[in-house]
Amino acid sequence: MALQALPSSWVAFRKILSHFPGELSLAFAYGSGVFRQAGPSSDQKTAMLDFVFTVDDPFAWHSKNLKKNWSHYSFLKVLGPKVITTIQNNYGAGVYYNPLIMCDDRLIKYGVISTNNLIEDLLYWNNLYIAGRLQKPVKIITMNENATLRAALDKNLRSAVTAAFLMLPESFSEEDLFIMIAGLSYSGDLRMVVGENKTKVMDIVKPNIAYFRELYGHILQDNPQVVYKTQQSRLEIDKSPEGQFTQLLALPKTLQQGIHNIMDPPGKNRDVEETLFKLAYDPDCGEVVHLGLSAIVRPSSLRQSTKGIFTAGAEGQTIIPIWPCRAAHPAGSHAVAK
Repeated sequence: MALQALPSSWVAFRKILSHFPGELSLAFAYGSGVFRQAGPSSDQKTAMLDFVFTVDDPFAWHSKNLKKNWSHYSFLKVLGPKVITTIQNNYGAGVYYNPLIMCDDRLIKYGVISTNNLIEDLLYWNNLYIAGRLQKPVKIITMNENATLRAALDKNLRSAVTAAFLMLPESFSEEDLFIMIAGLSYSGDLRMVVGENKTKVMDIVKPNIAYFRELYGHILQDNPQVVYKTQQSRLEIDKSPEGQFTQLLALPKTLQQGIHNIMDPPGKNRDVEETLFKLAYDPDCGEVVHLGLSAIVRPSSLRQSTKGIFTAGAEGQTIIPIWPCRAAHPAGSHAVAK
């Protein structure tokens, strides 16, 4: 499960949510405006607040939001909620972002994703986009009683631990583990080469070890393949071929298939389980897992960034605060969101 919001910030976030249509299966806040980060993103007071809204019916939600917050949308709003929903679901990573919005005197951006698409990403890592965001500490603002969604959130965290184990040595620190987990969804992301702070992952983890520990502690305690030395903040895992095969079998299906595509040469026609069994004995197992992650993240992030040019529109850099909740981007530039 993701972390619950602290009472003080929860009230502020609930006020922001009140400007949007309800019917949210999940809403959470994340990023440097919510959790302290080291480096250039360390000023929480001026950082943009990032939100994700999960909705059962994107068409109905966008229809209501267009009536309530018409100015939030780019030129695509003139095409109506049906086109916006189609772009959200069928292009990029299944999420539609409206950035650079002034709401209750804070600059925010918010993404909208369907509940079904989020559950699939959490379980199978089809895009590892919002699922990747939920592998890091977030603040839950609201969540309904959807048992399937709750189970998928937990499965996503367990999958993150398993993938990280496969890329780590036999003995490592808590910080090593959390840095590896936080970096999963950046594997192959072109923005980490161009534009993003190169130390972004460390900047996320180092000030927030306690939050990562709260998020993953129970999973590590319950895992039969790990010795979790909480007093020393160190872990030891089973790196035998048998142990690695068990871990490989527990990976999300899209990552397993990506590994299979890397490992299975033309003409061999192995099944996925046979490929994973062979990889468990390979000293380069961790590197192949990383390549499999990159094969998911690179195209997903590129498609989502390209989509962001259109969903964000051609907006300016100057922010004009308009209370309570209005778009803050005059003409002249664009923003790409994650």
